Amino acid sequence: MDQTLPELEETITACRRCPRLVLWREQVAREKRRAYRDQEYWGKPVPGFGDPLARLLIVGLAPGAHGSNRTGRMFTGDASGDFLYPALYRAGFASQPQASHRADSLTLHDCFISAVGRCAPPNNKPTRDEIANCLPYLKQEMNLLSNLQGIVTLGSVAFNETLTLLGVKSTSYTFGHGLFYEPGSGLPWLLASYHPSRQNTQTGRLTTDMFDSIWKTVQEKLQ
Repeated sequence: MDQTLPELEETITACRRCPRLVLWREQVAREKRRAYRDQEYWGKPVPGFGDPLARLLIVGLAPGAHGSNRTGRMFTGDASGDFLYPALYRAGFASQPQASHRADSLTLHDCFISAVGRCAPPNNKPTRDEIANCLPYLKQEMNLLSNLQGIVTLGSVAFNETLTLLGVKSTSYTFGHGLFYEPGSGLPWLLASYHPSRQNTQTGRLTTDMFDSIWKTVQEKLQ
């Protein structure tokens, strides 16, 4: 059944398809991290976020246990978001560089952020079946973004699963930071980036300049 983005958001938020993830996300929301013990955790699947008229879609892996699973918004309240949103702000896609909670006034321009998985997985590793359960939501979001021109994938899992949704054989495409592809046949172009995880940014695998180069390429391609 066709849905609008707000209707799809409600469907995603109510999802309980994966028992392991339901138990984990709700357990984390009850027990909480000590630093956030006075806050109410979201503890539900996290829908996409952004401009419904966006030409750009950003795809990540899944919510963090104490990030999006706490705040209820993609890449909000954790180290990955602390690296992502300032970059989007510098590139003109975000109204502010900070993303701390759902009511912090952050808005996105010409950009929509989503993920392969919508529930925080234990050890940040969803199973193959859990990914399969969630991918239709991402596909629906792609279909509802009527102005979509390009996709930035954050990490190899997001890259490979996006190729699957586009109907492109992943064996023909290699993941690597800054690699750009045009699948053709009316499909959006694809730009790969390392994930802005703390592991990548603190080790220097992904630097600020490297990340900024991704959004500079996006600006050029959208023009």
